[in-house]
Amino acid sequence: MESLLIPTAVVALAEIGDKTQLLAFLLAARFKKPLPIVLGILAATLVNHGLAGALGAWITSALDPAVLRWVLGLSFLAMAAWTLVPDAIEDEETRIAGRFGVFGATLVTFFLAEMGDKTQVATVAMAAHYASPLLVVIGTTAGMLIADVPAVLLGDKLANRIPMRLVHALAAVLFALLGIATLLGAGARFGF
Repeated sequence: MESLLIPTAVVALAEIGDKTQLLAFLLAARFKKPLPIVLGILAATLVNHGLAGALGAWITSALDPAVLRWVLGLSFLAMAAWTLVPDAIEDEETRIAGRFGVFGATLVTFFLAEMGDKTQVATVAMAAHYASPLLVVIGTTAGMLIADVPAVLLGDKLANRIPMRLVHALAAVLFALLGIATLLGAGARFGF
């Protein structure tokens, strides 16, 4: 259950205030059709995080366990620092939304926005850390939905009431704890 619950919590916190959550607000305000937006977020996240989970599983098999422990530990610590940096939506991502339907616009923009994003990198790291990459992908996808569905449904009303600095600090602490635990050998039962 740890390989499902930890990724869910980490990504849900990391996603608050992230550019994809801001994109969810923008799409909700522009299209005012929550169901295709939520389905687009789900589809894009499953594909994106599925690829990230597969990469994480491959990394586990390709790296020596001692090297993997250091790579993962330092990756989690880097993610902690990166989580404290606020995101902005790029203009190209918003222009794509105008060329497709609501579902297609959400699918394309979310997929592109997640490429190399901190939650995708976190999915790679957690899939490499835990023995169950499929559970990690399910957890990170659930975390994305936990953060983004309320953004779609409640729009700007919710955004102005969430203390973003506190949420980012909590996510950074979770990433830092994962990094420290990994460096101290918490993954030893998984072979690294």
